[in-house]
Amino acid sequence: IHTWRQFRRGATWGKQFMSRNFELLQKIGREQSLYATTAEEPIQEMEPPPVVVPVGSRLEIEGAELEEITKVVQRVFLLPGNDAPRTVVFSGTEPGNGCSWVSARVAEVLAGQVSGSVCLVDANLRNPGLHEQFGAENVSGLTDALRLREPIRSFAQPLSCPRLWLVSSGSPAEDGQSLLSSDRMRLRMTELRTEFDYVLIDTAAISSSHDATVLGSATDGLVLVLKANSSRRESARGAMHDLRAAKVRVLGAVLNQRTFPIPQSIYDKL
Repeated sequence: IHTWRQFRRGATWGKQFMSRNFELLQKIGREQSLYATTAEEPIQEMEPPPVVVPVGSRLEIEGAELEEITKVVQRVFLLPGNDAPRTVVFSGTEPGNGCSWVSARVAEVLAGQVSGSVCLVDANLRNPGLHEQFGAENVSGLTDALRLREPIRSFAQPLSCPRLWLVSSGSPAEDGQSLLSSDRMRLRMTELRTEFDYVLIDTAAISSSHDATVLGSATDGLVLVLKANSSRRESARGAMHDLRAAKVRVLGAVLNQRTFPIPQSIYDKL
């Protein structure tokens, strides 16, 4: 898990995230756009709406990185039509890709763009860290909700950003993987969809567990987080193979922690 200060150490912040969320996936030979909702109707490029930061928000990103996060929000959650995703899993190809940071920032920006409620769920039971992104406590959360009968709202804590809620990972659980694949988890997922307008789920890396695949098949899709200068094509290929086999809808990819500038003329060709 990377904190904001750790991310600020990169030599160049302007290109932290992909303007075209499939940059690396296209480079490994994919022939179709993963943003197309159908093969016949490729999604058109859309300009993101102006960023609205709610009063009282602790949003700490600005400038180019805020613009790139806004593009991710626009292209994943705010597509025209009635089938825009509302329950989405975020997972890295390997540990340390900054997935928790990405999902936290996406949730903040999304909460500033929509009138409905947004809930972040920390399902990375192996290495939980979403609560640290907001300076919140991890006292009672997802694992407790999977063992107890109280409504899911009783395990969600409001954050400083209006309309944004967090269900932290909760009490340590040695049987975390079995909990996430249980019938109880499916019931809680249904409850989350009912209680909140948008649900973003942070999971362990695909290379370290099957949690992302299990949860991705029970949601509207998955956003893959890749790390510049670290994620290998073979890892991306393997992750895509596993997701396809599980019939998980891949909504896009985010290239994180790019610390070197790419000339615009080359970037446009990627």
